Formats: sequence, structure tokens, C-alpha cells
Amino acid sequence: MRKVKLNRSTKETNIVLALNIDGKGSGTVKTGIPFFDHMLHSMAKHASFDLDCKVSGDLDVDHHHTIEDTGIVLGDAIRQTIGDGKGIQRFAHAIIPMDESIAQVALDCGGRGYLVFSGTFNDSNVGAVHSEIFEHFFYTLCNRAGITAHITFSGRNDHHQCEAVFKAFGIALSNALVLNKSKGIPSTKGTL
Repeated sequence: MRKVKLNRSTKETNIVLALNIDGKGSGTVKTGIPFFDHMLHSMAKHASFDLDCKVSGDLDVDHHHTIEDTGIVLGDAIRQTIGDGKGIQRFAHAIIPMDESIAQVALDCGGRGYLVFSGTFNDSNVGAVHSEIFEHFFYTLCNRAGITAHITFSGRNDHHQCEAVFKAFGIALSNALVLNKSKGIPSTKGTL
């Protein structure tokens, strides 16, 4: 089983996170931000990852530190489960519709963190969360995990757009981390 448990404590947040990428999509997410909990739970459920995440943050300031630091810890956890990358598929993509919205995610788990985030939310807040923080969350996660991600979305309903992105990311990540029959490192360099 490819699983990891991490703790991170700063003056702004305290995070305990357990991730099993060979799970069944179960777990508990409690960040103090209900909409963000819903997005992380959706991502893990559709990836079939077991995710337990408990965060206490300075929500009296705003949501930024809690969401950013969760991206840091989740990215670190994913990076650890990838390890040297031996046997993983490495590349994957997903296209997920949600009513009038659609999200497309293409990933390379090759060790280089990079994000292209193309889409626009209609309002400044989604589920009582500043909409601009979602791009920052994925930037932080991808940078820490060593994932190149291209995320594109469109639609009229911001909740649907955001949820489609999280689901597509989870499905693409799950497919990229599938162990393939070659059992080697998926790179012509011989290393990720």
C-alpha cells in the first residue's frame, strides 16, 4: 500500500493528514471551511484515495492560510507516495461534466511542478471562499508534489465549475498513479 501520514504545525495552521492512494475513497476532511471540505472529499472519493485531513487554522484572518497550507501538506503527501515513480503510469487526463459546466485536467507526475489554470469563476466567492484561492491551492499542491497540471474549466454555475475541477483532478491523478505492467521508471532519462 502506498500511504503516508504527515503533520505540519506553524503559527498559522496545524495540519494532520493521512493519505492512502490505494484506498477506496473514504475518510474524513475537516478544515473548518465546509465548501473546501466538500471539494477535497469529492476529489478523494473520485480518485478512490483514502484521505483523512484535520486542519485548524487562523480562519479569523481569512481562508488563505488554511487552504494554502493544506495544499502544501497534500502535495508533500502525494510526492512521498510517488517516491521514485517506479511503475506508475505518470501521465493521465480526465474530462468531467457537471450539468452546464465542464473541467479538463491533464497531468504529468514526472517530478516538475507547474500549473496552467484556465477558466474564470463568475463571482468573487464560491461557497463563501474567495474564488482566486483555488488556483493558488492547485499551484501549491502541484509545486510540492512535482506535478505538471493543465486545468481548464467553463460553465455558468461556480459551484459546478469548482467541483468538476476537483473531481477531474482526482480522477486524473488516480489514473496517473496506477501501477503499470512495465514496473520501471516512466522516463527515457531513467529517473523522474
